[in-house]
Amino acid sequence: MHRRQKPSAPEPKRDLAARGGALSMSHNDTRSFFNFSQLVLSAGHLKTPPVLKHSKITYFEVEILDMQSKKQICIVDKVPPSSTLLDVKHKFHKACSTSPTLSACPNMGGVPVLGSSSWPFSAHCLTDPCPSCAEDSRTEHSTPGPQWYPSRVGLQLERNGPYLKDSINIQSLAVSSIITLYFTDLGQQVGWTTFFLTEYTGPLLIYLLFYIRLSTIYDQVESTKNFRHPVVHLACFCHCSHYIRRLLETLFVHKFSGGHTPLRNMIKGCAFYWGFTSWIAYYINHPQYTPPSFGHRQVFFAALAFLMCEAGNHFINVALAHHTHSGNKACFPSPTYNPFTWLFLLVSCPNYTYEVGSWISFTVMTQTLPAGIFAFLMVIQMSLWAQKKHKLYLKRFYPEVGRKAAMIPIIF
Repeated sequence: MHRRQKPSAPEPKRDLAARGGALSMSHNDTRSFFNFSQLVLSAGHLKTPPVLKHSKITYFEVEILDMQSKKQICIVDKVPPSSTLLDVKHKFHKACSTSPTLSACPNMGGVPVLGSSSWPFSAHCLTDPCPSCAEDSRTEHSTPGPQWYPSRVGLQLERNGPYLKDSINIQSLAVSSIITLYFTDLGQQVGWTTFFLTEYTGPLLIYLLFYIRLSTIYDQVESTKNFRHPVVHLACFCHCSHYIRRLLETLFVHKFSGGHTPLRNMIKGCAFYWGFTSWIAYYINHPQYTPPSFGHRQVFFAALAFLMCEAGNHFINVALAHHTHSGNKACFPSPTYNPFTWLFLLVSCPNYTYEVGSWISFTVMTQTLPAGIFAFLMVIQMSLWAQKKHKLYLKRFYPEVGRKAAMIPIIF
């Protein structure tokens, strides 16, 4: 006989305990949720994190070819659209200085590929150097090649076309993802400030050497006997003041934005100014110098005209510099309350007008042949510059410049 098992009493108790625990846990969850909701309401609305949009940047590839041989010099890879032509020149210079094969081979057979992902940029050649230069490349491996620094590099969009400015954006030149530019070696370059300081300092010092009448230039006995006419001292003052004004304007008025010019231009400019200054100073400071024909009246009026032209030239240069620095390039420079700037109403290049007037006045004051020849050449040169600039002004400010002359009112 099986014994009847008694029902266990603890089971209902366990069920009640389980239900009670569940109720207490749900009560705690409700309380925690209520506290969390109150915290959220007090903190304000929850802001969803911004969705990051990945913008696709299109990089360009700049292929640089030699203008004469059309050979590929290098490839500048991964150029951002915001880059300028100056950035490309810096990378090109880096490629030339880090690639011994390219710098050793004058025929530019090596093609270094330059990427913008690493700095300093590494360049390697895709082709071997020409056989005639292979031996020189091995024997003179440590000799640096042509240093094509940015100011020496000339880049053109087309062969025999104009050189592109350094400030041009690469994206404005792009027709496709590959941009082809032609390279020209501009030769050794100098800055514009150095150019003008060298060109103007020479005449100032050279004229003073002739003015003190060195014994190596003039006969000492003849120099002590002859009396110097007052025009000799006045001519020295006018000549020196002219070049001192130019030096000061170069330093404090004219602002050159990193431009450069070939060294040969500075040599030609110095030869012209220094040579004519020596010729003019030799005659004016010579012991046998003949004073002007009309005496003090001729000297006085010519000196007064010279000083007025010098003052006008200075105020015009200041007005042009102020117009450039103010960024108001949409209109032609207008005259101010200064009477010397009123010449803007008649001509488009009044600084050239005053420059020519200074040297014509100096010629009349000294009455010497070298000064007259120098003034004549200056008239020709200033006329060419004024005509070129006047045509540029006509394209940009036609209504304002249309009725004005280039340099001489009504005439030219």
